[in-house]
This record gives sequence, C-alpha cells and structure tokens, in this order.
Amino acid sequence: MEIAVLGTGCPKCHTLEEETRNAAGELGLDCNISKVPTVAEIMKYGVMLTPALVVVGVVKVVGKVPTLEEINEMIG
Repeated sequence: MEIAVLGTGCPKCHTLEEETRNAAGELGLDCNISKVPTVAEIMKYGVMLTPALVVVGVVKVVGKVPTLEEINEMIG
C-alpha cells in the first residue's frame, strides 16, 4: 500500500508523518510511507493546504492532523 504525507516541513506535517507511521505499525500493515515536501509535487494532488494524507492515490485529509484512531480508519 502506498501512503504519502504531503507537507513542507512544519510541525503539523512532522506529526502527521509520525502518527501515520504509528498507525501503520499498530495495524501491522505492509506499506510504503513517503514524504512529499515540495509545493510543486503537493499541488499535483490538488492540495493547497498542508499537512495532507494520501492513501493509494486518494487524498484522505487536508489541513489538519487527524487522531491516531482516524488515521487507523483511513489506512486500515
């Protein structure tokens, strides 16, 4: 499973990446979690506000850090 965390490096972006990794670990998922830090690449997803979470090419959340439970639901 491909998961991307979109963010330029702000604290919320780092938190979303960390929580996404925690959620994947809790669920025991075999996934590739990548970080997309450049504005040009982020805009290719149609995202104008970060952080954002993309799961298998689908933008799941934009502009906030969801709870660990919410992330579990999005990626599980």
